[in-house]
Amino acid sequence: MDQTRPLTPQEQQDEAKIQAAFQRLLDTYLASPHRKKTDIITRAFHFAKAAHKGVRRRSGEPYILHPLAVAQIICGEIGLGSTSICAALLHDVVEDTDYTREDVANLFGEKVANIVEGVTKVSGGLLGDRASMQAETFKKILLTMSDDIRVILVKIADRLHNMRTLSSMLPSKQYKIVGETLYIFAPLADRLGLNRIKTELEDLSFKYEHPDDYQLMLDNLKRSEMERDDAINDFTPAIREALDRMDVDYELKARIKSPYSIWQKMQRKNIPFEEVYDILAIRIIFRPRDRQQEIDECYRIYAALTQIYKPHPSRFRDWLSTPKANGYQALHNTFMSHQGKWIEVQIRSDRMDDIAEGGFAAHWKYKDKNAAYDEHELDTWINSIKEILDDPQPDTLDLLDTIKLNLFARELNVFTPKGEIITLPQGATVLDFAFAIHTMIGSHCIGAKVNHHLVPMSHRLTSGDQIEILTSQTPTIRTEWLSYVTTGKAKGKIAAALRRTARERQKQGEDLLNDFLRKHDFEPTAALINKLKDFHHFDTPAAFLQALGEGALTLSPLDLAYLRGKSTQPSRGWRRFVPFLKAQPLPAPQQLPTATTDFVKQLNRKETLLLTDAVLEQSVCCPHCNPICGDEVMGYITPRHTLEIHRRDCPLALKHKTRDGNNIIAAQWDTARSTVRTFETNIYLEGVDAKTPIGNEGSAQGVLRSITDILTEFPDFDLRAISLTAHDGIFQGNLIIALHNTDDVRRLTAHLTAIPQVSKAVRLATP
Repeated sequence: MDQTRPLTPQEQQDEAKIQAAFQRLLDTYLASPHRKKTDIITRAFHFAKAAHKGVRRRSGEPYILHPLAVAQIICGEIGLGSTSICAALLHDVVEDTDYTREDVANLFGEKVANIVEGVTKVSGGLLGDRASMQAETFKKILLTMSDDIRVILVKIADRLHNMRTLSSMLPSKQYKIVGETLYIFAPLADRLGLNRIKTELEDLSFKYEHPDDYQLMLDNLKRSEMERDDAINDFTPAIREALDRMDVDYELKARIKSPYSIWQKMQRKNIPFEEVYDILAIRIIFRPRDRQQEIDECYRIYAALTQIYKPHPSRFRDWLSTPKANGYQALHNTFMSHQGKWIEVQIRSDRMDDIAEGGFAAHWKYKDKNAAYDEHELDTWINSIKEILDDPQPDTLDLLDTIKLNLFARELNVFTPKGEIITLPQGATVLDFAFAIHTMIGSHCIGAKVNHHLVPMSHRLTSGDQIEILTSQTPTIRTEWLSYVTTGKAKGKIAAALRRTARERQKQGEDLLNDFLRKHDFEPTAALINKLKDFHHFDTPAAFLQALGEGALTLSPLDLAYLRGKSTQPSRGWRRFVPFLKAQPLPAPQQLPTATTDFVKQLNRKETLLLTDAVLEQSVCCPHCNPICGDEVMGYITPRHTLEIHRRDCPLALKHKTRDGNNIIAAQWDTARSTVRTFETNIYLEGVDAKTPIGNEGSAQGVLRSITDILTEFPDFDLRAISLTAHDGIFQGNLIIALHNTDDVRRLTAHLTAIPQVSKAVRLATP
């Protein structure tokens, strides 16, 4: 190509954008406290620019603008230095160009190359047949992250920019990326304390997943803005006066709950926007006179507030002496304002505020200033990742659930008999605690004393429990233990022990089989083992041999007859006497949905599927989320080539988007045509039935008559079931009813809530 060719107007415009973005990155870096290694950053920029030359993103902009944007996030929003900036600039070079990891290492060093390799997608099926590329790539990121936390920080920055530019992607691709973001990256950002980034990832996901609900939240926030301003103007003057008298160096900030958080709370509690009472919070951010005294100053400020406003007796939260796992420290409580409204107040120092908003990287700013935070919490978290990944034969799809449960769940603090604190995820059991103490204690556990009371090993723990583990002299690990535990460490150790036992039993079974065959003039071969495995209806030779080794299966003359071609039926008698054996014959295959594989194979996954009656006849609606016409939905093509229709916020759909995003298909209802198709849905009701006396139970007959009168106004609805119970004048119940769409739901619930006794009528997900 002629290097002297003048640039076209478009190329000149692109070059100006690229240079402006790079200069903005340099300016941000030079304003940071990091050492000024601009030479290596400049070299990385020119290298990446040349590598991506001529390539454009789907939006049409030059590709190099994406690495520049990721580097800007890494530097300006996360606060990392030159190594991470270089890795961000180069993060797509190995994946998308002919350059290799070795090229990057030779030019920019091993640290940069390791980070780039960590964020590069897996290109082949490395971790088992069931593992999707998405799951494999995520496991690879975690493996590399456990050696260098910057891997996941660059990946989070990459995801944030992809979310900011998601509008140019196809809908099916949007659903996949949104699913990954909500299931993995937003919780990761939260776990690392990157609150601003976590909130933006959630809100952007919400915007693309549920655009109508997202806009509704924005409209509601705008509509209630004046009311919040009045609450702030009424609530804060007295606080300012008190803090001024105390000579505190402070600032007050109003925190408005994010659209996604508001919507999530509405969904979780089945309440309208007006009943979300913590939309507004006041933050008191102070600069302590002495860093050593900042916690004491938090308590002094809190004490002053209690002299002004009445605190809520059950909403006090103290994260000062025991910070959250991501380093968050603050005092929270809710106070009654003069207007009779509960308003949350958060008290934290400027250091605590930096860490709350900036996360892991913000700790570096204070780590040499005798702050309360140390890096032990981060090390503990990374070690917990290593424990989960230590399982030598993990199922990568199950790994995603284990990671989410163990690393992103809320935590509880429990105590050993000597008073040592052990942190576990919520839902952890006695057996999880035992394995957290030591593998030997876990493997010998037979129960525990929790707060001096005997409990089984499956007992779920709560914060503040003190646990003494009871053990036996010999290990007692059994398969059902896997259902007792939630932590990755416990699951991994139990699974490893069970595998060791299984291998021993398989070896014993193999020896028994070889002796049996040789005794009757058969030479043991793999073909003979497979033949007998099929004869006894086992899935694998290993399961067959294990049953032999455990004594659950004995060989008989029938086996010899079968091998000699004289019998086709195995003896089933042993199964009656060993009902606990796990290796059972394959169950009859479930009835497949009416979707035909030919129909599914012909679908164009790049186009939005219109859900006509004909398509729905060949699909199956997910029973977990129960979609009906008008819901925001998506399709998922199963490994058996059937089409499932899910609501976009369905938990199963979220897993599919995260694990198997290439089989997601955008879908929308065919609302242009009138349809006679109905969908079964569940309407939950609650309210007051004055005819049920206090202290008595009843069936809410008075309310029931009012409800049936309402239903007569909707003759095209088909009532399938109704259940109402009343106690002490309060009733609850459900209507299972077949109707056409979400508009029908809105009309019906509006009529039901118009009944004086009914305080709530909402649709539930499951029928």
